[in-house]
Amino acid sequence: MSRRVGGRWLVAALAMSAVLASGCTGPVDTGDLPGVYRDDATGGEILLGSNGTFSATDVSMDGSSDPVDFRGRWEFVDSRSSDDFVHLSVDDGGLGMTAGVQLYTGARGKVYFRHDPDGPPSLVLTRAAAR
Repeated sequence: MSRRVGGRWLVAALAMSAVLASGCTGPVDTGDLPGVYRDDATGGEILLGSNGTFSATDVSMDGSSDPVDFRGRWEFVDSRSSDDFVHLSVDDGGLGMTAGVQLYTGARGKVYFRHDPDGPPSLVLTRAAAR
């Protein structure tokens, strides 16, 4: 019997490790999302306004194209089937189109673009301290 109980503990521990390693960040408080996010290395910046608008300055979403500026409206999407993200509805700017872009939410005040859904983030921005 103790062998069976030990086996269950091992399975439970492995399952918990898989959840922790999967990168789940837990629930996102949408009230905490508005603010300025920056990548100091590239100078890229996203401002998520509390009124649902956003502006992006010097942002290269795929990491290889020239940085552009664009703006529009944002809305948080609590996705049950994939990572949560902020949907950026682009109204105007250097993307050359009116479109939607996904800005994923991460842990510890980070947001990121993922150009390749199976690859690593292409640009990670960290919440800037309030001035």
